[in-house]
Amino acid sequence: MTRGASEAAPDGGVRRATRVKVCGVTNAEDRDVAVAAGADAIGLIAGVTVDTPREVDLDTAADLARNVPPLVTSTLVTMPEDPATAVDRVERVGPDAVQVHGLAPDEVAELADALAAPDGNGPSASVVAAVDAEAGASELTASAGAADALLVDSVDEDGGGGTGETHDWERTSERVAGLDTPVILAGGLTPENVAAAVATVDPFAVDVASGVEREGGRKDHDAVRRFVRGATGEVTPA
Repeated sequence: MTRGASEAAPDGGVRRATRVKVCGVTNAEDRDVAVAAGADAIGLIAGVTVDTPREVDLDTAADLARNVPPLVTSTLVTMPEDPATAVDRVERVGPDAVQVHGLAPDEVAELADALAAPDGNGPSASVVAAVDAEAGASELTASAGAADALLVDSVDEDGGGGTGETHDWERTSERVAGLDTPVILAGGLTPENVAAAVATVDPFAVDVASGVEREGGRKDHDAVRRFVRGATGEVTPA
């Protein structure tokens, strides 16, 4: 697994600081606060088949993505019915990355190929494959091999994330330990538990949505700041 902090890793290598994605951003103020707090990526949810207060329409997602500053990754989070739909949404929103839920590994590979080598007129973006923490080993490995990064989440029966539910971090750590693909840990993370999650799984990045909200679709700015500090090891959360 691609490791996350700037210190010696157990294998003698160098660990890099855990990245942070603040997901479900619906407005410019929350986006800008997350960026100022040190978030490495901003997640914009559009085109999903689940009911969530964090969803925006594609035009709003495009407006929010347009003003994400350089070196911060704008990420479209979507549930397309097929790779072609995902490509169309990427073209409309213009994100740096697209996180897809519900596509089979072969469809993820098709999407990654389409977005990695555009014909000069099409869009380009990195592809993050979202998988259920309870997915089988073959699906986990195949999705990791097809995508640029793998997001491991607690998924509801409709296939969506953002459930606010944690999963077994020890088990997740064991299951992703042999992967070369960067792993993003999601599912029930909060300012209070993110440091423990990072210590257990050592992910490339962590992803938070409901864990830093004051109400549905609106971020608690203090919680965002505390989450980033906890994830990156600046402080020990209370």
